[in-house]
Amino acid sequence: MPTPSQPGSGATGGIPDDTGTPDAPVTGAATSTSSSTKASSTASTAETGAATAAADAAPAATPAEQTSAERTGARTTGKGASALRRRPWIAAAFLLPALVVLGALVVYPIGYSTFRSLMNADGSSFVGLDNFKEVFTDDGTLIAFRNNLIWVIVAPAVCTALGLIFAVLTEKVRWGTAFKLLIFMPMAISMLASGIIFRLVYEQDPDRGVANAMWTTVHDTFAETSPWPDARPRTDAPLSISGGAYTTRKTVDAASPAYLPLVGIPPKEASDAAPAKKPAKAEGDKVTGAVWLDFVKGGRSEHGVIDQQEKALAGIKVEAVKDGRKVAEATTADDGTFTLPAAADGAKLRLPASNFAAPYNGVDWLGPTLVTPAIIGSYVWMWAGFAMVLIAAGLAGVPRELLEQARVDGCNEWKVFRKITVPLLAPVLGVVTVTLMINVLKIFDLVYVISPGASQREANVLALQLYLKSFGGSPDQGAGSAIAVILLLLVVPVMILNIRRLRRESRR
Repeated sequence: MPTPSQPGSGATGGIPDDTGTPDAPVTGAATSTSSSTKASSTASTAETGAATAAADAAPAATPAEQTSAERTGARTTGKGASALRRRPWIAAAFLLPALVVLGALVVYPIGYSTFRSLMNADGSSFVGLDNFKEVFTDDGTLIAFRNNLIWVIVAPAVCTALGLIFAVLTEKVRWGTAFKLLIFMPMAISMLASGIIFRLVYEQDPDRGVANAMWTTVHDTFAETSPWPDARPRTDAPLSISGGAYTTRKTVDAASPAYLPLVGIPPKEASDAAPAKKPAKAEGDKVTGAVWLDFVKGGRSEHGVIDQQEKALAGIKVEAVKDGRKVAEATTADDGTFTLPAAADGAKLRLPASNFAAPYNGVDWLGPTLVTPAIIGSYVWMWAGFAMVLIAAGLAGVPRELLEQARVDGCNEWKVFRKITVPLLAPVLGVVTVTLMINVLKIFDLVYVISPGASQREANVLALQLYLKSFGGSPDQGAGSAIAVILLLLVVPVMILNIRRLRRESRR
């Protein structure tokens, strides 16, 4: 029977030999030892790989750390959600101030206006939809609807177009930032102040209104103006009126000069005129004469006679007329004298109506025809800067590579603007346009301040009509509330469109 020290022994202990290695692993403990050795080797390999990964990316967290963090976050979220479920009054306490303000400033006015629109003028009885019927049959309210439609179409389109042009051009000029500041500056002015400014700009008197001062300057550059529009003859003067012109009662001849005195001109307007001079006897058969202001401050002058202190009226046309036909013409000199050719001998002298035509006072900007476009112009002056700033922000996000590539491919600046810049800015342009549409639906201040009483009816808009109906001469708050409800119904679809657009943009 072999002993345990013998190599050929069949013992199961796996006793190591002289080299330190066990005999063949047969059963039981040997197998366990081998498995443990393999597991240790595998664990060593995993630790080596983990160490290598940690060395390659030291900041990254290990899977174990990530799992721990995820579990910690999940526990925190779960605790917060469960805390809110257990104590919902915490969320309500935080939301309550905002809900109170929202209810007081939005929900309650809307609800009360809706209720009030169903009542009569003093709120004493229920009238149903009668107020809405009155609104849609009232001429003033229909004019307000028409003007609001004009505002919604014209004002946002013009503001957006100008804002786009300004935003693009300011990138091309050296002083673009200063230019943007000038364009945006009107936004710092209130609607009321802007209305007062443009009320003065649109004044009819060119001496006060900037718009008409510029317009009349351009007009007078290309058209003749009457030199003395206020001049007229005395009742005892040798002149008779006919169709705005003044004609001598008798014929003239070369033997005696013709004297044509006029009055009606304020002395201060003629203060710079030269002194009147008596006409000299003409040579040959020519006819001479003089036109002057037959008036001296203080009244010490003889009618029909040129005194030393009286002023000449220069630039007046004098026509010689025979049988209703003009045969000669002359213009008075600085001293008021004129000379007609021999053909005027035996003719009557006529001062044409063009000498006395009223001066051109420009355009009636605040008249019934132009009052709404004029007010829209003041709105554009204010809000074009707003559109420019938003569009410039969108333009900053346009990839410059696309623009440069288009230029390299041979596109001119107009084609780059039309084919690339505008399509890429389409979402921004849509937001600006819709925002301005909401704004102009509620326009009130500019219309109320700029439009004079005589043309306020033609400039009327829904917000102004609401005010006039509710607080005007004969207040009817039932009809005014009906207009408020209609205005709300007009604004809500545009707001919903804007909100949907913003959500689509946020999801991109």
